[in-house]
Amino acid sequence: MTSNEARTSRPAAGPLSATTDQATPPHLLGNYAPVPDELTVTELPVTGAVPPELSGWYLRNGPNPHEAPSRHWFLGSGMVHGVRLDGGRATAYRNRWVRTSSFTDGAQMHGPDGRLDLTAGHANTHVVRHAGRTFALVEASYPYELDMRPGCELGTVGAYDFGGRLHTPMTAHPKTCPTTGELHFFGYGTVGAPPLTYHRADADGKLTVSRPVEVAAPTMMHDFQLTERHVVFLDLPMVFDLELAVSGATGLPFRWSPQEYGARLGVLRRDDPYGEVRWFEIEPCYVFHTVNAHEEDDRLVLHAMRYPDMSDGTLLAASATLWRWTADLAAGTVREEQLDDRAAEFPRIDDRLAGRNARFGHVTADADPVGRAGAALHRYDLRSGAATSHVFGPGRTPGEAVFVPADDSPGGAGWLMTFVHDAATDRSDLVILDADRLAEAPVATVHLPRRVPFGFHGSWLPDLG
Repeated sequence: MTSNEARTSRPAAGPLSATTDQATPPHLLGNYAPVPDELTVTELPVTGAVPPELSGWYLRNGPNPHEAPSRHWFLGSGMVHGVRLDGGRATAYRNRWVRTSSFTDGAQMHGPDGRLDLTAGHANTHVVRHAGRTFALVEASYPYELDMRPGCELGTVGAYDFGGRLHTPMTAHPKTCPTTGELHFFGYGTVGAPPLTYHRADADGKLTVSRPVEVAAPTMMHDFQLTERHVVFLDLPMVFDLELAVSGATGLPFRWSPQEYGARLGVLRRDDPYGEVRWFEIEPCYVFHTVNAHEEDDRLVLHAMRYPDMSDGTLLAASATLWRWTADLAAGTVREEQLDDRAAEFPRIDDRLAGRNARFGHVTADADPVGRAGAALHRYDLRSGAATSHVFGPGRTPGEAVFVPADDSPGGAGWLMTFVHDAATDRSDLVILDADRLAEAPVATVHLPRRVPFGFHGSWLPDLG
């Protein structure tokens, strides 16, 4: 550790140690292996220059098994890693486990009496802010609120149920409407919960809409989309399998069922949230992550990273590519188009253009299904089809790249921030790139005191005025 380390803390129970045993599954080896402790380190070294106008926290969530190896990469205890930028400096690094009831008390989603405990979960997938609260998210349970007060950053406040109004899990991919400030999300259930429920919270954080959506079976609906007038659901053939769930088999309890279940897009009018959901059949596929959606007259356009097949059962072996679906709402038809043949994942846009005709999408490229082995970032022009890339070099692997605005103009200039692991040093950096000059050298590279294990999603949280 560095000499400026302010605090090292360990949970009461001893953390899981990384191992190199040949029997250890890949999601516990190399930079997938968990880190064993929590750090607070101040005044980080920087190569280049941190933009002085950036004041806030870059946060990223991911699995970090604690006391016992996880059965699947998706099932490790959540750990949030954060870097504080302020006045042209990188002033702090912190990492903290999210202390869910599963982490602290070993709680299970389904107790001995069969009751559903929505506080039980890993909170390991995303971290977002809404109405002044910061949430660590996973799709199988309640969100967990994090403490972001100075000196307490990333501490766990507790499970959050919107004042007792939320009775389902919450997706890890909610969408904030840039016009109304509303937070749109959904929850899917398996045993003891509705298969699908659509929710909406207003700009002040009050849950105002919760309506069941009728689907044929519980499926793993990981993401969805928003436009200015509609909500778009993806009802895809990754179907919950009770036999797999009770068997204790390694992996997740979902079965790829393209012929039996099919695939479709569901479209709901935002001004009639309890109204009819229109369904549009598409070719069977799976989507972990959408890019964005928008409307053009009576057409609804959706960009997403599409998997043609998920039959291996691990959800980790396939590759996704960029596709576009255009639904003609008047004719009731859908056109499907592949836009690139390069494997990529973890798409992000300027979030101020969510549901609008955003020009650019940013993806981690040359990756496996969840982006763990990416060697580059691509910036797609979603209108022209052109792409610009930043290649990080041998052994340097980026994760998801979050777009950080440079001004008040949606779709304008900005930066891309991502954690990058260097295999040669087994350390990680926070790399800041100019989104408009992606092929150029980084604007700044913040050198972290330790490696950050490969993980999932994050956010830039600017200081609130």
